[in-house]
Amino acid sequence: MKPINPHPHRSEEPIWWSLFGAGGSWFAMLTPITVLLVGILVPLGLLNPEYLAFERVSGFATSWIGTLFILGSIILPLWHAMHRIHHGTHDLRLSLGVMGKVVCYGFAALVSLLAIILALGL
Repeated sequence: MKPINPHPHRSEEPIWWSLFGAGGSWFAMLTPITVLLVGILVPLGLLNPEYLAFERVSGFATSWIGTLFILGSIILPLWHAMHRIHHGTHDLRLSLGVMGKVVCYGFAALVSLLAIILALGL
């Protein structure tokens, strides 16, 4: 029997998995509702188009909760997708090593930062 290592190697993987899980949950639960409302119910006339009038949507988007919703809709699914791409390269036996991690997570971090900067108007 192998003894327990009292000083295990620390991994940053829980950070990526938490962003992966949050992005997948957001995409699975909130994106279909958004598509249903904006892409199906309004065009079919089953929802009053006034609910999505420019003034109302603009007011929501510029509020703090609307900004958080927009940022969550961009950032969390992006991290989910980049984590899947990173692990997909392993499944395809592409040995990208640390560079694959840097490219995938670096891209997600860059786009997340740009989204925050643009949403806050900095």
